[in-house]
Amino acid sequence: MRIMVDDLTGAEVIELLATHVAEMLENSPEESMHALDVAALRKPAITFWSAWEGDALAGCGALAELDPKHGEIKSMRTAAAYRGRGVASQVLRHILAEAAGRGYDRVSLETGSSEFYLPAVRLYERYGFERCGPFAEYTEDPHSVFMTRALR
Repeated sequence: MRIMVDDLTGAEVIELLATHVAEMLENSPEESMHALDVAALRKPAITFWSAWEGDALAGCGALAELDPKHGEIKSMRTAAAYRGRGVASQVLRHILAEAAGRGYDRVSLETGSSEFYLPAVRLYERYGFERCGPFAEYTEDPHSVFMTRALR
């Protein structure tokens, strides 16, 4: 699998992100849905990666810099045809390595709390993330699970 920084201009990536946002809206109240659209993911404080198996898009993920020592994982998504094949684990390991290389002390994330999001929560727990309170600009929300992992 090839994981590369992506400029968010390819049709496959844009389509995967549109599917991601739509699915998040189906499984979370709109006011509790924190998935970023393509324009938001293009901000300078965010690095976005796409994962490819040959010419096929397998998944994606992003890392936002909250401050010089704290990053946030955003937009983790596996293409439907690649679910259950370890794509999310590979993208997550890539993001964690990048965060450590940047000198971050901590990486955090927000995901949903409904049953739909349990596979994501379990993935993050396998990689050492623990539940925490809201961080950055998030607030307490029964539809959100906040998680963090120390890198140092």
